[in-house]
Amino acid sequence: MPYVRIDLLKGRTKEELRTISRSVHQAMTETIDVPEDDYFQVITQHDEEEFLFDPGYMNINRTKDLIYIQITMKQRRTQEKTALYRRIAERLHRGSGVRMEDVMIIVTENTEENWSFGNGIAQLASTTGEGAE
Repeated sequence: MPYVRIDLLKGRTKEELRTISRSVHQAMTETIDVPEDDYFQVITQHDEEEFLFDPGYMNINRTKDLIYIQITMKQRRTQEKTALYRRIAERLHRGSGVRMEDVMIIVTENTEENWSFGNGIAQLASTTGEGAE
């Protein structure tokens, strides 16, 4: 049930964007057991003046090819998240030629009652708990 936002500079082709999107999703299916059809992403391309970063923060050399990946998902163990970070960077590098240094991932965790997939219903909330419908 992850929701993924991908932010990058303008200039990528539709095929490049599709490959980036699929690479992130495949990494999630491989490392945190996300079903193949659980695919919800938004990709936003920005002008240079809207896309800001420090090119050397934490001694990592970033370029204008930086990709921000923000994932909102249910809570996971540290080992799962670190495997996910590594796999996303590897897949983007292999599939799109993105330098691993240019992949920044931010995970925000929440619980199942924080999701509504439509109809104004919290489909994953406990049916005996508060707020299920």
